[in-house]
Amino acid sequence: MKKVITYGTFDLLHYGHINLLKRAKELGDYLIVALSTNEFNEVKGKKCYFSFDERKKLLESIRYVDLVIPENNWEQKVQDIEEFKVDIFVMGDDWKNKFDYLKDNCEVVYLDRTPEISTTKIKHELGLR
Repeated sequence: MKKVITYGTFDLLHYGHINLLKRAKELGDYLIVALSTNEFNEVKGKKCYFSFDERKKLLESIRYVDLVIPENNWEQKVQDIEEFKVDIFVMGDDWKNKFDYLKDNCEVVYLDRTPEISTTKIKHELGLR
């Protein structure tokens, strides 16, 4: 079984997120999503509209997602890859080259983002930022 992992906040879930998750799942058999906790998002300077539990429930309802785990800090990626025996690490291409250090642990793939949509754009258009 080929395992894939991706990381993110997944606030205001939209079709760009679904596209990313679908393409990530197509790379393997089992997709793990490490979902940023509210506390970690604060460290990153992000404020979520939905709580961690609400975002987790949304992700768990998507057919491409097999497991959702909390992302508590930047440093946990190597540990997650080892613990869950991950074969492929996936991120959007806005993170290109930022996680190349993980290539010693697994394959690293950067997927094209859906260009016309983002949570930031939605929040801006709704006046939430």
